[in-house]
Amino acid sequence: MTSAALPLRPEARTAFLRFLAVGVLNTAFGYGVYAAGVLAGLPAQAALALQFLLGALWNYRLHARLVFAVRGWGRLPAYVGAYLLIWALNALALRGLLAAGMGPLAAQALVLPATVILSWGLIGRVMGFHAAGGRS
Repeated sequence: MTSAALPLRPEARTAFLRFLAVGVLNTAFGYGVYAAGVLAGLPAQAALALQFLLGALWNYRLHARLVFAVRGWGRLPAYVGAYLLIWALNALALRGLLAAGMGPLAAQALVLPATVILSWGLIGRVMGFHAAGGRS
């Protein structure tokens, strides 16, 4: 990815690339929990709630340590708030795709790219990072 393709300052570009790498781990973990729930017979929304519950602490620790250099748990409440908003929007999109006849695994896979973009903006902000200017 070139600088022209990702118009951010170097610190922000590095953080965004780390966010994407950690996001792959977080997404694999979360989608794995979701898929296991669906395949175990849970309704899609219940599997999504299970994924949220198990994923919140896992994701916080990876984002805090590996992306945003945040120590401790002080930002966890704001992180959970952002994560809840992301989850709610994800749940609404999932509901719409399911109502349109899409299967639960494909529907969640389709929602993921928008969720990643929203997550970068909200989670970065609550972790004290602003994409245009780096750390606050």
